[in-house]
Amino acid sequence: EMGSSGGEPIKRKEIYTYNADWEIYGMSWTVRPDQRFRLALGSFIEEYANKVQIVQLSETSGEFRQTAIFDHPYPTTKIMWIPDKTGSKLDMLATTGDYLRLWEVQPGGAVSMRKLLNNNKNSEFCAPLTSFDWNETDPSIVGTASIDTTCTIWNIETGQAKTQLIAHDKEVYDIAFATGTDVFASVGADGSVRLFDLRSLEHSTIIYESGTPPDSMALLRLAWNKQDANYIATFGQDSTGVVVLDIRMPSVPASDLNGHEAGVNAIAWAPHSHCHICSAGDDHQALIWDLQALPRPIEDPILAYKADNAVNQLQWSAGQPDWVAISFDSKMQILRV
Repeated sequence: EMGSSGGEPIKRKEIYTYNADWEIYGMSWTVRPDQRFRLALGSFIEEYANKVQIVQLSETSGEFRQTAIFDHPYPTTKIMWIPDKTGSKLDMLATTGDYLRLWEVQPGGAVSMRKLLNNNKNSEFCAPLTSFDWNETDPSIVGTASIDTTCTIWNIETGQAKTQLIAHDKEVYDIAFATGTDVFASVGADGSVRLFDLRSLEHSTIIYESGTPPDSMALLRLAWNKQDANYIATFGQDSTGVVVLDIRMPSVPASDLNGHEAGVNAIAWAPHSHCHICSAGDDHQALIWDLQALPRPIEDPILAYKADNAVNQLQWSAGQPDWVAISFDSKMQILRV
């Protein structure tokens, strides 16, 4: 167990649980240091009217309480708090669903929408957004992924799209920035991981394919290791394994992490360690893997947690890296690792 900062309650709990009124899908830890144990949760209700709720753990009572709730059209496909490690910027979060929206939390706790970013002004139809990433190096940059095969890089301060590009042959399911502001990667229904550089967008690099089309398997998520930018992790639809890629040696996975007994739903690299990654899935498990032995095969996770049901979401706290959050059904749990 890793050490943690002062101000801990005397009786150190390893798990705290919060029960929402609906199934949870979107989930994000606040990054700013003055809001410990604060998360945003998005409802998964299969209709138009959905919710985003902000909850915070009272470290004295050991209970989560709601600090804000607001309406959201359709379920959030992703929620992210602004990557503000110093707490010097406005207290903002972003969501995707039908559009990319930016929200501000007022000092009193009320939440108001600041911007709705839409690049298809002339169409009455919007192509839903599957995911987005908020650039840590320059928080004015957000990249979104859409089912219309495109990725869009936004300047959220001006509200303008810097660039929109056809990224895949089919739907794009996820996007992630490397360290810095220029390089990002995406995955999608065509089964490929593609690398892009904003300085030379005329070509992209396919660094991995899950199979030969039409037999390739859709790749649902990707995660970029922020402590060692050579490593990207991804997983396929209904796949029980996580593929770890070394971008210096494309096409052949650096490792296959096979510890789940049912489909993987989420992955997260440790924000403070270059060689740890967590995965969670339909087998109710959250597993933490140590990749230090690479290139030797990684046989087993170093830590396993069994939830009460399929784990739909997983987020590792950048500000409090000894805590991982998972969600299953209408429950959110934070686990001390």
